[in-house]
Amino acid sequence: MTRMQGLIQDFAKAELHVHLEGSVEPATLAELDPSLTAAAVQALYCYSNFLGFLTSYEKVVRRLSKPDDFALITRRLLDRLHAENVLYAEINLSVGVMLWRKQDVAPIFDAVNDEARRSPVEVRWIFDAVRQFAIADARRVAELAAERTGEGVVGFGLGGDEARGPVESFAAVLNWAREHGLHLAPHAGESTGPESIWASLRLGAERIGHGIRAAGDPALMRYLRDHDVPLEISISSNVATGVVASLDAHPVRRLFDAGVPIVLNTDDPAMFHTTLPREYSLAREHFGFSEQELRLLAGNGFRYAFTDAGKRLAPPRDIA
Repeated sequence: MTRMQGLIQDFAKAELHVHLEGSVEPATLAELDPSLTAAAVQALYCYSNFLGFLTSYEKVVRRLSKPDDFALITRRLLDRLHAENVLYAEINLSVGVMLWRKQDVAPIFDAVNDEARRSPVEVRWIFDAVRQFAIADARRVAELAAERTGEGVVGFGLGGDEARGPVESFAAVLNWAREHGLHLAPHAGESTGPESIWASLRLGAERIGHGIRAAGDPALMRYLRDHDVPLEISISSNVATGVVASLDAHPVRRLFDAGVPIVLNTDDPAMFHTTLPREYSLAREHFGFSEQELRLLAGNGFRYAFTDAGKRLAPPRDIA
């Protein structure tokens, strides 16, 4: 391990954009479904574009059939985060998919939340709706999230295929969620243009999932900087899904240099074959982030948390 890799490992970190269901490692999937051959398991983690990723994600999720399955993957994710010196995590839970599969959300959430309470990682939850599903389904996700705000649920997210579900279609749901005490963190500007980010901001988004298309709109970058709205950047995710053409083409450096607040995340770490320390290493080795800049990024993970719990856990030396 190099000196810089050691420093990155030692940073107190926060993970603000990680999907529980996207953290299922191939070995865990084989454990959950022993009928799958090794080749079949590996095939689920291979795809060539964003829509292919969504298909693979769906196939993995279909192997999660009972609360114990969700408890297991939560335990595995939190064990990994703890080993990476992640002190705080806001985990996206695909409640919209659970409803689509006609699963009972309550026992699943109880199972994952019980695991979270046993972990040294402090956890909060974001209930995620799927934008290509019905608007009524997204409203139900928001209602379920609002019912659990006293049990660690802090936000409402909107993921899936931006092209098939423009954020404006969910204006009433987002307004309702905000009025009922939920923070808003929709995916935007990942696979479509900056107009998706602008629309999300108009609807009250406090953080933007991905948001990489902001790099093509100088006025938008100035707005994000001046209004202190962070982008949840996941470098490996954007390359793996093809929403950027290559690692060299990723705009993380351009966004950072423009003063846009940045938080590094893994998104779906198993699906994208990454870890949070690896994302920091990419920022360092491929984009030239200095040690001081990496410490700033680590501090941002706490600074832009949706609760004081995240801010409380950050050692002062990492936020300077």
